[in-house]
Amino acid sequence: MWFVILGVIVILIAVCMKQYTQLAQIRQQVDYLKPLLDTVENVKDIVYYCETPQLKYRYLSPAVNQFGPNIHEEHMKDPYKIFEMVHPEDYEKLENKALGKMDFSKPLTIRLLDEKGNYVWFEEYATPVYKEGKLVALQGIFRNIDDKMKLQQQLEYEVSHDGLTNVYNRTFFQTKMGIFNRVKDVPMGVIICDLDQLKYINDHYGHQTGDRLIIEAANILTNCANEETIIARLGGDEFAVLLPNSTEEEVEAFINRVIQGLNYHNSFNESLQIHMSIGYSYIHSSIRNMECLYSEADHQMYTAKNAKKVLAKLRK
Repeated sequence: MWFVILGVIVILIAVCMKQYTQLAQIRQQVDYLKPLLDTVENVKDIVYYCETPQLKYRYLSPAVNQFGPNIHEEHMKDPYKIFEMVHPEDYEKLENKALGKMDFSKPLTIRLLDEKGNYVWFEEYATPVYKEGKLVALQGIFRNIDDKMKLQQQLEYEVSHDGLTNVYNRTFFQTKMGIFNRVKDVPMGVIICDLDQLKYINDHYGHQTGDRLIIEAANILTNCANEETIIARLGGDEFAVLLPNSTEEEVEAFINRVIQGLNYHNSFNESLQIHMSIGYSYIHSSIRNMECLYSEADHQMYTAKNAKKVLAKLRK
């Protein structure tokens, strides 16, 4: 009997010692992981682990509160709230990620709405979690890249736009000409505009006044354009306009609006009159025709300019 009791005591002691050892190991692991967890809790990146297909967060870092107070609590209760924050153009990206239909080897770039009503750019690195070949969860990190994206957009803008007038520059115009000439076949109108007497204005009133004239001319052209119209300053006092997917009547209507805009400007600006020579050409198919189209519009513009010079001499 005593041997049985002693055996039970020994077994109990062995079990207790094993549990104590396991508890010590767990405590050691917790102590080891605590700094890592503290780091995750305090970084600005948003870290998450979310079960699928019915979305449920197992972990969401407090960094999500950068979108506003109580956001962490709200999203833990309702993981689908992120779909209310995503930019409409990025909604499908987020939806495909939740369904596991995206390329997880590449980062996901989306815009999320902050508490001030502004969309902020984020780059997400997501990793799918599979069990028995089935997607059961997603884990990942959202990183704020808003400053990077805005800088990139600014650089792209500066590369493609004229610094003085903010319309497109010659490089962008030539690129578009090439696309419509080789790749994209559409009805096309080309307009070439050249300011009259800019040299005289620069020589007599200074280049600052000449620049004001160029800027006002660009504004008039821009005010007459629609979403598809491409307006570029080719250099100096010369502008070019592409009107893809237009009819010849629409090209002529654009020119008439420009002339009306010039007349309106001149009626209120006696000291800064804008006069412009304009030529245009039109074709139903842009493929392999853009260079001829440009040359014809350019020829018409110089014909109009020379006619003005002849008329001015006759008046003298």
